Amino acid sequence: MLKTEKPVQVKKINDLSGSHKVVGVLNMHKLPAKQLQQMRESLRGKAVIKMTKKSLIKRGLIEDLHAKLEGKNVEPALLFSNENPFRLYKILKDSRTPASAKPGDVATKDITIPAGPTPLPPGPAISTLQKVGLKASVQNGKIAVLFDKVVCKAGETVSEELASVLNLLKIEPMEIGLDLVIAWEGGVLYGRDVLDVDQSQYISDIQSAVQQGVNLSLNTGFITKFTSPLAIQKAFMEARTLCIEADIIEKAFIDDVLAKAVREAKALQMKTENSQ
Repeated sequence: MLKTEKPVQVKKINDLSGSHKVVGVLNMHKLPAKQLQQMRESLRGKAVIKMTKKSLIKRGLIEDLHAKLEGKNVEPALLFSNENPFRLYKILKDSRTPASAKPGDVATKDITIPAGPTPLPPGPAISTLQKVGLKASVQNGKIAVLFDKVVCKAGETVSEELASVLNLLKIEPMEIGLDLVIAWEGGVLYGRDVLDVDQSQYISDIQSAVQQGVNLSLNTGFITKFTSPLAIQKAFMEARTLCIEADIIEKAFIDDVLAKAVREAKALQMKTENSQ
């Protein structure tokens, strides 16, 4: 890149930062050009991807994001958007596609080879599987893995032997897609661990929190606009129970009190008849 182009590139980054609410750091490590082009098209109107030299990215970026540009397997690019960062992360996550593992790849999550039959015929493949710690035997004319085995933990490097085994078993444990490492919005940084929200668990947590809040309100007598109908219903049921148990004649509950008296009379009658 010519020296005269560098200020232009930095200005472009600054302009994009100023015109978008969210600035993200992407890791483009080992992302094929075809997938990158597809992602650019799918994000049209939602986000802009800017690729340039790491040194120029630093010059046009806030210092809080600089640390995410470093690392042996980091090939950074910038993402500019006005989308909510959590929604943006989900869009990128949902667009990822499975891929085979290659020697030197770093596992983003635990890689497990499950127990069960394989498509492999008996032969040298058994020893190949055993080299990565798998227990295998021949069942119904095919090699079968006897027990589930975590062959590579998250953060570990895939060895050449393991890559060969995964390829034999047609297991694709890696994912191809844009990796949003961190996002900045309004002075707040959101790391991948924060952005990666389990929606079903999130909804379940909200529902649980609401239920606990309702219970707290009702049990402590701290009534709110939201819980007042439930509090009235609870008070009504408690008053009904009190009238029935104490035989209090009250117009609203007289049918319940009489029904209780009838039940007790019948029980007494049966007891008397059985004792004769």
